[in-house]
Amino acid sequence: MSTPNHHIGLINRYKARLPINANTRIISLNEGNTPLIQLQNIPRMIGKDVDIYVKFEGLNPTGSFKDRGMTMAVTKAVEEGSRAIICASTGNTSASAAAYAARAVIKAFVLIPDGKIALGKLAQTLMYNATIIQINGNFDQGMELVKEVATHAPVTIVNSINPYRIDGQKTAAFEIVDDLGQAPDYHCLPVGNAGNITAYWKGYKEYSMETNSIAAVTAKRPVMCGYQAAGAAPFVAGHMIDNPETLATAIRIGRPQSWDFAWAAQKESGGWFDKFSDEQILAAQKMLSQYEGIFCEPASATSLAGALQDIASGKIPEGSTIVCTLTGNGIKDPDIAIKQCADAKPVTIDASLDAVKRAILDNL
Repeated sequence: MSTPNHHIGLINRYKARLPINANTRIISLNEGNTPLIQLQNIPRMIGKDVDIYVKFEGLNPTGSFKDRGMTMAVTKAVEEGSRAIICASTGNTSASAAAYAARAVIKAFVLIPDGKIALGKLAQTLMYNATIIQINGNFDQGMELVKEVATHAPVTIVNSINPYRIDGQKTAAFEIVDDLGQAPDYHCLPVGNAGNITAYWKGYKEYSMETNSIAAVTAKRPVMCGYQAAGAAPFVAGHMIDNPETLATAIRIGRPQSWDFAWAAQKESGGWFDKFSDEQILAAQKMLSQYEGIFCEPASATSLAGALQDIASGKIPEGSTIVCTLTGNGIKDPDIAIKQCADAKPVTIDASLDAVKRAILDNL
């Protein structure tokens, strides 16, 4: 049989930089290799000489960046003999964990906040046949319960406190450098549980130095810019917060599990944290959709909201190359998208050629 030349997952692509061996059974859905899309219209609209790229992680198999970490976490869980995995989730982690558990033929248990999960993410988790446990509490409370129950039950935690999750997610930084030929000047990310900013920084660092006798790929590292929702911004506040609130459900987290690692990424890279209102986040989501044809979930658009503000202020100077991570697909949260477009109602006409022609001409 010939060797396949199509992409067969990030573990196969970057196996020399990941903690696996020749006998490891790889659990993959061909995740990774997501597009790095250069924005064309928004830079012209803002009148700034910058190159803005978006790393569209919403085109992973379950529609979010979580698949990068989950392929590694589940691969290692299976290698270690685990028959079940568990996670707390605002939605994307639960969908990804459930999918990869199904692929591995093991059980997935997910704890989600009751009534605080986007419909698209809940539908996925149900279809992948996970056992869903809704709690009367938020993500942070769910995370504490997961950590406690794992000491009493034979389950492997696959949240980003699992180091293999970070190893999988760091490959997005590898892909960006491979595509651009070097690291960008600035990397902008939404920050919730902070595993992603931790993972990207780890990836950039590993690609910029010799690792396990593998030569460095780039000498450059980006400035890491972490952006949060105003109602869930512990890094901006400088301390953990209780009862976080935002429409951007994927980053509605007040007690990030990767707290220390995220601060290290910010300080080592010379970066910063900032926060944005739900209105600013939704405006950036709509801008991406209407002017670039890229539909991301609300939390994802926080990265663009932050980049645009910092470009406008000069904090990110002209001439810069900027990458914004879009963490999830817009289809994950259809309710918010529909509400944003409530005024754009379909035009109802007679089923005739003349009526269709009139409708087109009236809207040109």
